[in-house]
Amino acid sequence: MATKDSAARTGEARQTVLVDTFTDGLLGPEVPMLGPVADGGHIVWNSAPGCWGPMITPSIRGGHEVCQPVAVEGARPGDAVAIRIRDIEVTSLATSSGNDQAMEGRFNGDPYCAPVCPGCGVEWPATRVEGIGPESVRCAACGADCTPFTFTNGYTMAFDELRTLGVTVPRATAEGFARDAARFAALPDGSAQNPILGFAPHDIVALATRLRPFLGQIGTSPSTTIPDSHNAGDFGSFLIGAPHRYALDAQELQRHKTDGHMDIDAVRAGAILVCPVKLDGAGIYLGDMHALQGDGEIAGHTCDVSGTVTLQVEVLKGLGNDGPILFPLEEDLPFLARPLTPAERSGALALARRHGMDALEESLPVSVVGTGPDLNSATDNGLARAAELLGMSVPEVKNRATIAGAIEIGRHPGVVQVTFRAPAEKLEACGLLGYAEEQYGRL
Repeated sequence: MATKDSAARTGEARQTVLVDTFTDGLLGPEVPMLGPVADGGHIVWNSAPGCWGPMITPSIRGGHEVCQPVAVEGARPGDAVAIRIRDIEVTSLATSSGNDQAMEGRFNGDPYCAPVCPGCGVEWPATRVEGIGPESVRCAACGADCTPFTFTNGYTMAFDELRTLGVTVPRATAEGFARDAARFAALPDGSAQNPILGFAPHDIVALATRLRPFLGQIGTSPSTTIPDSHNAGDFGSFLIGAPHRYALDAQELQRHKTDGHMDIDAVRAGAILVCPVKLDGAGIYLGDMHALQGDGEIAGHTCDVSGTVTLQVEVLKGLGNDGPILFPLEEDLPFLARPLTPAERSGALALARRHGMDALEESLPVSVVGTGPDLNSATDNGLARAAELLGMSVPEVKNRATIAGAIEIGRHPGVVQVTFRAPAEKLEACGLLGYAEEQYGRL
């Protein structure tokens, strides 16, 4: 059973830790942690765009550029850290994104974490930017065009002053942004990426949409070296038997990953995320902030942005969860998973009494994240995790997710949410009832 850690303060922990530094794309035990932050304390972050900028910056080894991890006072392997996402603010003025294609001859098995210059053969080459457009990223040593990715179909989007709306812009505007890409991206001072705005894609013009920012990467550090974008069961499967130095076997991947790369659009301000701890200090990190995304991130990428984030962290001793557990905002829950309204509950109770029952099951929503190489395996993983967490059989979880929940796609090809109303007594037994009641009201 998990309990709130009540260990005395060490005197070294800080109530608030500010983070504006980044990793080189790797996560694991060798990556220095900031902090520690006090159990119950806050972390304030300045996050860089996650996907496309790092993807065209081959010196970044993980496919993303995430913030440097922060140690949490008292967190030990086998514990969990509850993360309350207090605030997310987009600071970018514009972004570019779209569907990708890997450029053959420019990587060793994996374009995200093993780029190679096609001119001089250097791994993870340093680059310089010459002009704008998809051939502007050049090897600093030999001058070859060495971006590992280009667009198949892309767009550039401008945001309004309040960061509530976006509209895709035509070529002339996109190229204007490209010539001042770092400013329009609001790229943090410590970021090493080439801003993707420099490519000036403009295949979709005058499409308006809404912003609803969330974090594509947030969680705890893995217990071995893993490229940051591969800290999940789908992208992580690319590491199995890979020809480069970050290769893992299937058992190693399962043991060490923490599934911090979810791309679940419900991981936004107001949500509570409960993450597994696999390293001393947990190593809370985040990045890959998105201005908006439809479920599944079906294009492979969405609107990467810079921004500021405030989190509050809390240690749960001994929860032992293998992957993330999410308590979304009520409005983000599937229709059947939402708590009954008073009128619905009254009607259901009357119906139950007509059939010989004196009371209804007390239940509240929970969302268990599953990952795998494909959506079927991710669903199986999520179902198994939920069953283990709550002491149920997998068939019972399947039934509950069918009649009082849903399976939702976080990211295609292999991140899902298994969401359902779970018995309050089961949530209480594993120490999670308080978070459910905080989100959805006391029973």
